[in-house]
Amino acid sequence: MQENRNLLLIDGFNLLSRGYFATAYGKTEDQLYKSSKGIYTNALRVFFQKMFALVRTNEVTHLAVAWDVKREESSRRQKYDFYKATRGELPAPLIMQYEVLTDILDKAGVKQLSVPSFEADDVIGTISTLWSSNELGNCYIYSNDRDLFQLLNERTTQIIAGKAGEIHYTIDQFRLDYGIDSAQWVDVKALLGDSSDNIPGCPGIGEKTALPLIQHYETLEGIYEQLEELDPKFNRCRKKLHAGRESAFISKELAQIICDIEEFSTWTHEELMYDPNHDRLKAELENLELNIRIR
Repeated sequence: MQENRNLLLIDGFNLLSRGYFATAYGKTEDQLYKSSKGIYTNALRVFFQKMFALVRTNEVTHLAVAWDVKREESSRRQKYDFYKATRGELPAPLIMQYEVLTDILDKAGVKQLSVPSFEADDVIGTISTLWSSNELGNCYIYSNDRDLFQLLNERTTQIIAGKAGEIHYTIDQFRLDYGIDSAQWVDVKALLGDSSDNIPGCPGIGEKTALPLIQHYETLEGIYEQLEELDPKFNRCRKKLHAGRESAFISKELAQIICDIEEFSTWTHEELMYDPNHDRLKAELENLELNIRIR
């Protein structure tokens, strides 16, 4: 393994939107920070400050920002129209800052990745899997999305922002916390569902039952293979499992991160070298009146 290589994969909209809503809380749109040219900058400031800080503190040598396609264009939404159907429209100032951000990153030579019909999770899943399977070094995923726990391994760590600071969440910590391996996380999600993505799960099965079921039977398939001989301690949820079978398997399909996007089959790690045009970055940020340390 190349110990001097450190890849940072940023879940772009996770960081940008968290930055936006954290700084927009309790404010009207006209109270948000803008440049003198009228460009909103509240989320841009958070994004760039965090990206540059992550590069410094994790000695990043390779970097990519992963973006979702439009919600209605994702393969999951095309197959199941209820998927993410409960999410509202994004605020106009956030959309504006997304457009400004992607333009600046492009001009400065910071790698951005988006693949038609796939979500950012799938892009991150594919790249992190390629990186770790080829033993290219450490991989850090920056996102607060717990769906990404299924990607953790000995070389892949998730950096999660919290009130007490950032946590480098490792596979060892995950195993300690949940008593399962990371690949089994999707089975837990299949039972629990996810209200933010409108994934139904298995109705009536909550956190206190879902995790013990997977700890005991290992997979969703394992549960249903032995449903008629279910361990007596799970008798109370037998009827719910029966009734929710189809929903649970659809939920697993929706929650499963795709880690083999064909578009990356000829990918090489050199494409993600972090070597931006610092002068261009500095000029673009100054144009937005953002005084941010870039290295």
